[in-house]
Amino acid sequence: MLSYRHAFHAGNYADVLKHLVVCRILDYLTQKPAPLRYIDTHAGAGVYRLDSEEALRNAEFRHGIGMLWGRNDLPATLAAYRDLVAEFNEGDVLQQYPGSPWFAQRLLRAQDRLELCELHPRDFPSLQRLFRDDRRTACRFEDGFEHSLALVPPHERRALVLIDPSYELKQDYTRVVDHVRSLHRRFATGVYAVWYPLVEARRVKTLEAAFINSGMRRIHLYEVCLTAHHAGRGMSGAGMVVVNPPWKLRKELREALAYFAPLVSETGRPIFRCVELAGE
Repeated sequence: MLSYRHAFHAGNYADVLKHLVVCRILDYLTQKPAPLRYIDTHAGAGVYRLDSEEALRNAEFRHGIGMLWGRNDLPATLAAYRDLVAEFNEGDVLQQYPGSPWFAQRLLRAQDRLELCELHPRDFPSLQRLFRDDRRTACRFEDGFEHSLALVPPHERRALVLIDPSYELKQDYTRVVDHVRSLHRRFATGVYAVWYPLVEARRVKTLEAAFINSGMRRIHLYEVCLTAHHAGRGMSGAGMVVVNPPWKLRKELREALAYFAPLVSETGRPIFRCVELAGE
């Protein structure tokens, strides 16, 4: 269960989608002055060297953030995300890639708080080092599913919860939906963002149907794919489900993915989805 290491995949197209969604949600949530809680159930190491042996094994970042690096025609949302990665690198050379916690830390304010959970014994010390000087941030060597339930409803009464397991276990596709439902019952106005890989169409259809039938309202789904077919040949796309999304998110992501999807598609044509699974 703890064999997954994100260092092999950091900065790939799935990370671009995930972090673009997280950044846009936080940008909207921080427009109001009231404090906010960010909860990351599977925070990872927090930072990844792109010149490491792990990152260079398949060099997945070249087919992700690398496709956006140095471009001057990006839509505003993609440009803002790419510029944050450039800020993290402190220069024009793409040498390292930040995890979700860094994007959140960078966009949140003094009155906001971060709760970061990670159980991998090699990744957790790196996470601690990255945030050791930030009093807003608590790093927890705990199960993120269990700890996040103890954190809602938050004192701030506003929160984004990112749920990003490795999906090494097949039941994670149903577990994430059950978990969001449990969180939602406790805190119905929270924003919940779930990342998932497209490995088998059957599993993704099960996840999608479970969200549709969950009884929760205001649910969006965003996907970007390498190919239209995703069965029996490994991961061929990635998606995000967002419960209680900001009202402009769908329009912005449609524009961003229309630009990004053809860059990573095996056919050169954009293969992506921005759909509403449940309305008001």
